[in-house]
Amino acid sequence: MAILGPHSCVGQTSCQSNSSKEYCYSARIRSTVLQGLPFGGVPTVLALDFMCFLVLLFVFSILRKVAWDYGRLALVTDADSVASAMHSETPDRYERLTSVSSSVDFEQRDNGFCSWLTAIFRIKDEEIRDKCGEDAVHYLSFQRHIIGLLVVVGVLSVGIVLQSTSLEICCFGRTTIANLNARNNLLWLHTSFAFVYLLLTVYSMRRHTSKMHYKEDDLVKRTLFINGISKYAEELHIKQHFEQAYENCVVLEARICYNVAKLMSLNAERKKAERSKKFFTDLMAKEHVPTMINPKPCGHLCCCAIAGCEEEEAVNYYTKLEAKLKEEYRKEKEKVNTKPLGMAFVTFQNEAMTAIILKDFNACQCQGCQCRTEPCNSQFSESLHVYNWNVTYAPDPQNVRWEHLSLGGVVWWIRCFIINVILFLLLFFLTTPAIIISTMDKFNVTKPVEFLNNPIITQFFPTLLLWAFSALLPTIVYYSAFFEAHWTRSGENRTTMHKCYTFLIFMVLLLPSLGLSSLDVFFRWLFDKKFLADGTVRFECVFLPDNGAFFVNYVIASAFIGNAMDLLRIPGLLMYMIRLCLARSAAERRNVKRHQAYEFQFGAAYAWMMCVFTVVMTYSITCPIIVPFDCREKEAERLGE
Repeated sequence: MAILGPHSCVGQTSCQSNSSKEYCYSARIRSTVLQGLPFGGVPTVLALDFMCFLVLLFVFSILRKVAWDYGRLALVTDADSVASAMHSETPDRYERLTSVSSSVDFEQRDNGFCSWLTAIFRIKDEEIRDKCGEDAVHYLSFQRHIIGLLVVVGVLSVGIVLQSTSLEICCFGRTTIANLNARNNLLWLHTSFAFVYLLLTVYSMRRHTSKMHYKEDDLVKRTLFINGISKYAEELHIKQHFEQAYENCVVLEARICYNVAKLMSLNAERKKAERSKKFFTDLMAKEHVPTMINPKPCGHLCCCAIAGCEEEEAVNYYTKLEAKLKEEYRKEKEKVNTKPLGMAFVTFQNEAMTAIILKDFNACQCQGCQCRTEPCNSQFSESLHVYNWNVTYAPDPQNVRWEHLSLGGVVWWIRCFIINVILFLLLFFLTTPAIIISTMDKFNVTKPVEFLNNPIITQFFPTLLLWAFSALLPTIVYYSAFFEAHWTRSGENRTTMHKCYTFLIFMVLLLPSLGLSSLDVFFRWLFDKKFLADGTVRFECVFLPDNGAFFVNYVIASAFIGNAMDLLRIPGLLMYMIRLCLARSAAERRNVKRHQAYEFQFGAAYAWMMCVFTVVMTYSITCPIIVPFDCREKEAERLGE
């Protein structure tokens, strides 16, 4: 890391010695990262990570064999849901669920102990599209193009760039650009290859995007989403406004949005109560013995009969609970029409008219300023508050989070601001594990092993800590984006991707490369004049030959331990266990199993993948040996998907 030394030095000799590499190694605050190690500790870290990788794969194979039906109950709907889906006007909503239960051929050839290892080479895009949707195919296509790009970059980096750096690879420093003299003409070769890598990346991404064929529903193309409507507006008046304001305009349907968040929650709880009642009713009909339950959270774990935890007959309890929820649902349904949100979905007869209306409203805006002309008006314009309308193409119905539409305007922005301030403060000091290492060193925790210069201590644990922090960060950012209550799933994923990638790049690449322990030191270095006056940042200590080994070891940890842990899905299993413990009965545990499947977070996955890719491409010229390990990382990551 960057070293803060005295601002002034006594004598020229002292200043010259301070600028030497020996000063960087001796003046560091016992940094466990910037220590001279045999080949940067890469062989030791590689061996340890590979052994952990094999152990985790073995554990996953056992769990997969034992819990073969884990998650199937959540993916296969009950009979009434499937029946309603078959008669629904939008059967695509249940396409993934029905296709999962019908893809027997694929499951039969993937039921061995380790047959899943070869499944990634045998499964076809059509099967992935049927089971997981079009987004999964696009994601895997992106992975394939990244892998192909890294193979080409790896061949060029190891075959040409590495050979031009040194022909004698005896230590890690010999493999980096630091081995070349500043006036060496071979540096132009590195510059040229950086430009070549840029062209290869652009070509690879263009080839990937050219294969993406977005199929938009015809109904979505003919529907506009309007925000800012008067809350006293009527659907008939909205239809008449468009038909009067625009010539030959035919409005097929206008639907006003209402606050249905509480209604949806009550409906979900009501269905759970119905299923629980049916479960115990069938059980009593089969065994002819009533079942007693403790209707408190974690009730099935409680074995003590104490005051406040009395047991009740299961069928009677869920019958009363169902009746109570039905009554609340009925009352809330009656009140829904009195809670309009000032939004509407308007469907037109053809796409041309939709485009004309959208262009008319967009032409009225002037980069968010007040300079706007009047759109086509009618006798209803003033009562509908047409001049306050924000008109866009309507998102796909399956993309909308209907329960979040009630949060908007100033309330949404305040909520978003508070959540992001909390997120920033949480990650402000604990940005990189370097601050933990520094804190441990202050208390002389690592002093007994410091003289051993052990790669396990100096390279394995710091990179493992960095991976653990970078693996935890997407989860934190995802929940922050979820609590922001975005109106669409795509918006939620996009926000997650942007925030995850930004924080990951700071955590994994920028701050360790600059030798700064956290964002705290980074901002002090930028803005605190006294901080710079009291000490000098020794950036020559950042670019030591062995410093690139830290990033090589990080990529190795991501390739082996990171992707193996992704296979186990530890966070999901922990949440599943917590929800099972909070269940009050066997019927509720069955409901937990039914609803334990969660949507794949493409936003966090893209951010994680691009973070490692950015690290590798950044160091592919200065530290060429990093590229082959990232190729292995991408292959292992594909296993996890």
